[in-house]
Amino acid sequence: LFSCYVDKSFDEKYIFFGTASKETSEVWYIDLSTDEDSMKCVSPRKNKVLYDVEGHDHIWYIVTNVDNAGSNMKFMSAPATPNSAADWKLVEDGDGNPIFDGSLDKSLDSATIFKTHAVLEGREDGIPRIWTYSFETKALVRLEFDDAAYDVGLSINYEVDADKIAIGYSSMLTPPSSIEISLNDDSSQRTVLKTKAVPGYEKDLYGTDRLDVLSRDGKTQIPISIVYSKDVMAKVEGGERVPVHLYGYGAYGDSVEAGFDSTRLPLLKRGMIYVIAHVRGGGELGQSWYEEPNGGKLLCKKNTFNDFVDVANFLVANYTAPDMLSCEGRSAGGLLIGASINQAPELFRVAILGVPFVDVAVTMTDASIPLTSEEWIEWGNPNEQKYFQYMMDYSPMNNVQKGKKYPACWVTGGLRDPRVAYWEPSKFTATLRHSNPNNEHPVCMKLDLHQGH
Repeated sequence: LFSCYVDKSFDEKYIFFGTASKETSEVWYIDLSTDEDSMKCVSPRKNKVLYDVEGHDHIWYIVTNVDNAGSNMKFMSAPATPNSAADWKLVEDGDGNPIFDGSLDKSLDSATIFKTHAVLEGREDGIPRIWTYSFETKALVRLEFDDAAYDVGLSINYEVDADKIAIGYSSMLTPPSSIEISLNDDSSQRTVLKTKAVPGYEKDLYGTDRLDVLSRDGKTQIPISIVYSKDVMAKVEGGERVPVHLYGYGAYGDSVEAGFDSTRLPLLKRGMIYVIAHVRGGGELGQSWYEEPNGGKLLCKKNTFNDFVDVANFLVANYTAPDMLSCEGRSAGGLLIGASINQAPELFRVAILGVPFVDVAVTMTDASIPLTSEEWIEWGNPNEQKYFQYMMDYSPMNNVQKGKKYPACWVTGGLRDPRVAYWEPSKFTATLRHSNPNNEHPVCMKLDLHQGH
């Protein structure tokens, strides 16, 4: 399935008409500086090739994975002419080195083209980043921040010839802030325009860490973000075990950022450590963290669940105990929780599954359900035996263990949910209860009769 959009270049000299799926895209344009009103194609669609384009000063600036399908995006440029793919060349720094060549060390998500600079958003070391690139000096500068992990992105900026930009910033300790940064001077000179007020919050009482956990394959490092009350961490350092809540998602190449969330504060104040597992299937470490053969998609989806369980084992070894460990995920994250508690039911005391996608094989087989065929690109087409069997091997509905002590479960669903039908959480709840009728931990479900996803 394809989406369509109409957009105007930042300098307002081009109108773009684009179509895109998850694996291919195509952009047409009209040059507003001429009298010609017919659309022209920047580059015809090619299988597995994604690209996005911005125009400035008669030059295309392109973010694309051309000749690099399945890996990270490149930053390229070309004369602003139709059918220009043959002229696309990597943008280089002052030493002649490509600034984004699609390699695994850093990923590129978007480019905003100002008069004097390109402002680039992407990821490096699993953390969102912003770079500024000067057209005059060809210097690439990464904006640096003090927190070990954070969420940062370019805010809405209206002036193409601006010499300052506004960004949005937060971390697990820092409430959302708007910050103004100069493009021309030292980027460390910054003005905080506004910070969200959080009544009763005292930042100095809390701490945060960014760690890597070695997966069971012996080579993959799984990033985790941790936030805690300092007095609670002092107990851990003294050898005491404390409650831990583990959150994860791991699908569609979407990243779970280490940003601020005031709803965590009641947990932290009550002595709980909060952990985000940045498991494979997300986009935290670029396209390779998501795509086959080593990511968390299609026939390597089990990596997502294995990573989560490996992180849980790490937390039990260093911070907590199984009877003090809870876990949570929503939608595709609910699939993550369902598969994880099936794999290691004894590892968790509580599991929260929000509108969970737990009946994978059945849902993906029924193409009449809205969005199902569109999802085949993520999970595989079950009409092919290899994908169907692989789904059956991890689908939570089909892998509930009998005679096991499962954690207490809180499962939610929405009667009007168009993405995860209400019968999925209902069937999973019933299956958990039926398979382990003597389980001392309750399995509870709330079905909202008015809500969607």
